[in-house]
Amino acid sequence: MNRLALAVILSTSSLLPAASAHAATFVYDAALSGPNESPPNASAGTGFTTVTYDDLLHTLRVQVAFSGLTGITTASHIHVLVPPALTGGVATQTPYFTGFPLGVTSGAYDNTFDLTQASSWNGAFITANGGVPAGAEAAFALALAEGRTYLNIHTNLFPGGEIRGFLAPAVPEPATWSLLMLGFGLVGASLRRRPAPARVAAAA
Repeated sequence: MNRLALAVILSTSSLLPAASAHAATFVYDAALSGPNESPPNASAGTGFTTVTYDDLLHTLRVQVAFSGLTGITTASHIHVLVPPALTGGVATQTPYFTGFPLGVTSGAYDNTFDLTQASSWNGAFITANGGVPAGAEAAFALALAEGRTYLNIHTNLFPGGEIRGFLAPAVPEPATWSLLMLGFGLVGASLRRRPAPARVAAAA
């Protein structure tokens, strides 16, 4: 295989979200806004979150950036909706993630939680799922995969939540797909230029 093409494919494939049944890491994104709240509100605040779940290391990395909030932050966490009514409470730490910026209208957050520790969860969520962190993790992972989780940021002016967004599988950036297509194109071109193998003359 053309070395340049191989290098492009290998470098870009590492940027793609894990999606196979054997994957250890699952990445979810969400855009946060007031209209995403229930009921919707007119907040001009916006935000974005990336949540990375590792089912081998049993960790959850939560990254959040937000700005323009009407009120000042008082809490943030991830909710899980439970079927059939699709109602439910907070799965992660409550009322807020450890170290989440409070009392501000903009900020950023990045922390990784050990899901084997009860302190990473809302106690009520553990109780509702077998009474152990492993049960909470299994229920949470299933909810993530089924699109039943959302991250919420609460403020003093919107106690029920000022901005939120439902977590969905991350999609590679267009530039990533372009690089992959370039790599596969180079492979195809190198194969077309390869000379046909010489034929062995038939015995007389």
